[in-house]
Amino acid sequence: MFRSLFSTAKRSFDSLSEQEILALAISSEEDDARIYLAYADQLRAQYPQSAKVFEDMAEVEQTHRNMLIDMHRQRFGERIPLIRRDHVGGFYERKPDWLRANQSLEQIRAEAGKMEEGAYRFYVEAAKRTSDASTRKLLGDLALAEQGHEEIAAMLGERHVPGEVAAEENETARRQFILTYVQPGLAGLMDGSVSTLAPIFAAAFATGDTWQTFLVGLSASVGAGISMGFTEAAHDDGKLSGRGSPIKRGLASGIMTALGGLGHALPYLIPHFWTATLTAAVVVFFELWAIAFIQNKYMETPFFRAVMQVVFGGSLVLAAGILIGNG
Repeated sequence: MFRSLFSTAKRSFDSLSEQEILALAISSEEDDARIYLAYADQLRAQYPQSAKVFEDMAEVEQTHRNMLIDMHRQRFGERIPLIRRDHVGGFYERKPDWLRANQSLEQIRAEAGKMEEGAYRFYVEAAKRTSDASTRKLLGDLALAEQGHEEIAAMLGERHVPGEVAAEENETARRQFILTYVQPGLAGLMDGSVSTLAPIFAAAFATGDTWQTFLVGLSASVGAGISMGFTEAAHDDGKLSGRGSPIKRGLASGIMTALGGLGHALPYLIPHFWTATLTAAVVVFFELWAIAFIQNKYMETPFFRAVMQVVFGGSLVLAAGILIGNG
C-alpha cells in the first residue's frame, strides 16, 4: 500500500535502453520544433522578425530529428518506441500551449534558453549511456549543437532582427507592458491612495477609535479594489485598443487600488491613536511620492507636474478628511 503511494509512473533515465534513448531524443526534437513554431505564431503579429528567428530554430530541430531517425533506422529498424519526456523523470518540463499563449517576448526568449540548456544536458547524459560509437558520436554532436543554439539564435537574430528592428520590438514590448499592467495599476493606485484618504482620516478624527477607523479603511479599500477591477476588465476587451487581456488589466487595477487604500488603513491596527495617525500620514507621504515617481518613469510625465498633480492633490484630500472629521 505504502509503496503504491510513493511510487511514480515515470521511468528513471538510467532504466532506458539505447533504443529508448534514441526514441526519446526523436520525440523531444519534435516537441521542441512544435514549441518554436508556436512561439513564431504567437509573435508574428507584433514581432515578425523575432517570429522568423523561431521558425528557423524549428527547422534546426527538425534537422536534428531527421538525423536521429536515420540513426534509429540503421540500428533498430523502422518501428520507433513511443516514449516522451513526460514519461521520464528529471526532465525540464515544457509549458503546455495554454500557459505559453500570453508570455511576453522576454519570457519567450528565457523559456527558449531553458529548453536549449535542458536539451544539452540530456544529450550529454545520453551519450554517456550509449555503447555504439556512431550513436555516441551523433549524441555528442547534438549536445554541442544544443549548446551552440544561443549562438545560432544570435546569428539568426542578426539576420532577421537587426539592431533597429530589435530596438523597435523591445519598445513595442515595453509599450504593451505599460498598457496592460502599468497604466491600469497606476490608475488603481492613485484611486486607492487618494480616494480613501478622506473617509479614513475623517473616521479617525470623528471617532478617535483606531479599530473603527481600520474597519472603515479596510471596507473602503476592498470595495474600491473590486469596483475598479471589474470596471477596468469590463469596459475594454483590449482587441481594438491593443491594451491586452482585460483580466490582467482588471487584476492590476483592482489589486493596486486595494493596496493603495490599505497602505494607510493598516497603521490603525496600532491601538494608540496619535501613533497610528502619524504612521498613516508617513505612509501617505511615501504613497504619493511613489505615484509621482511611477508617472515620471513610465508615463513620461514631467516630475514637477506629477508632484503637483498627485502630492498637492492628495494633500488637499487629506486635509479635507481631517477637517470633516473634526467638524
